[in-house]
Amino acid sequence: MLFKSLEFKNVDGQKVKIIEIPILEDDNPYQFIVKVRLQTFIAQVYVSEKKKKIYSFKEYLKRVLKWSVYEQIFKSEILKNNA
Repeated sequence: MLFKSLEFKNVDGQKVKIIEIPILEDDNPYQFIVKVRLQTFIAQVYVSEKKKKIYSFKEYLKRVLKWSVYEQIFKSEILKNNA
C-alpha cells in the first residue's frame, strides 16, 4: 500500500504534518470514507490547541472506524514464499 503525507500551517502559523494517508484505487468502495474522514481530521488539526507537529492519519482511522472497515482499508497482500 502506498501512503502520502500532507503539510500545512495551522491557525497559529505552526507547520503541521499529517502522515500515513492511504492512497486507494478509484474503484475502491472505501475511498469516499477515507476522503471524508481526512477532511474532518484536517479541520480538527487546523484549529487544534495541541502543539504537536506530526499527526498520524492511520492512528486516527484506527480510533474512529470499525475494526473490520479498518482492516479492509489497510489489508496487505500476502506474499508467497516471502517474496
